[in-house]
Amino acid sequence: MRHLALFILAGVISIGTVVSAQRPQMTPEQQAAAAARRQAEMNAPRPIPAFDSVWMEQLTWMEIRDAIKDGTTTALILTGGVESNGPHLATGKHNYALAVMGEAIARKLGNTLVAPIVTLEPGRPDSDRVAPGSVFLSPETYEAVLTDMALSLKSMGFKDVVLMGDSGGNQTGMKNTAAKLNARFGGTPARFHFIPEYYDYPTVRKFVQAEGITETMEFEASQGSDGIHEEYSIDAIMMLHDPRTVRLEERIKANRATINGASLLPIEKTLAMGKRIVALRATQTVAAIRTSLAAK
Repeated sequence: MRHLALFILAGVISIGTVVSAQRPQMTPEQQAAAAARRQAEMNAPRPIPAFDSVWMEQLTWMEIRDAIKDGTTTALILTGGVESNGPHLATGKHNYALAVMGEAIARKLGNTLVAPIVTLEPGRPDSDRVAPGSVFLSPETYEAVLTDMALSLKSMGFKDVVLMGDSGGNQTGMKNTAAKLNARFGGTPARFHFIPEYYDYPTVRKFVQAEGITETMEFEASQGSDGIHEEYSIDAIMMLHDPRTVRLEERIKANRATINGASLLPIEKTLAMGKRIVALRATQTVAAIRTSLAAK
């Protein structure tokens, strides 16, 4: 056993020595050659046609490179969250909504790609009252993540970085991040835009009720007559992504396929309304983005 222990110790020391050893410094000639190789790789032609997607994580690096070269110079940073949302909705409610809204907004705006969704929201992760399913970032970590993402997009060549959030608690951190980055760079080589108009649920609630959906919910409220953090417009958007995220089948069996007095059935009607809600929100948001992009 003693010999085995010494052998293991020797192996650990040997591995540690290899890991900690620094890479030899390159000569100026080697540095120039490495830079030339990187430049050649960056200029290499794409060998296959580009995939049609607005989501950066679905694209190859060459597809993103060529999109930027061809004028796709706006990038969206979308923030959601994972939180407790009552007995019917998956905790990733905001992220599922963003998957639908991000696609619609980027397509309508044009020349735009969407960065990976920030799936966690700011909060108090050390609180003794974190609800099951709620996963938070500290406000400092949240802003640091947004800053690093925005800088990454700037560094790869995007000229306008747009920040929008699907949760109320996300707004301040995005506003702060955009302001700090604009102060730091002064608009060159990129500008950073916070768009609060995306998070305009009162207008959506007015639209829903004007269209004859009898939801008992005040326009400025965060919950309706059912007393939970759920509403018709969110359900309709989430159902466009996947009806299972609102547990529609289970709710039908339990005779709970309503929210705040508004029925989610027939499903075809709710999906059709969901598409109209998405179109409304996308139109409002794109108009606000274009106004910000046009501002000097």
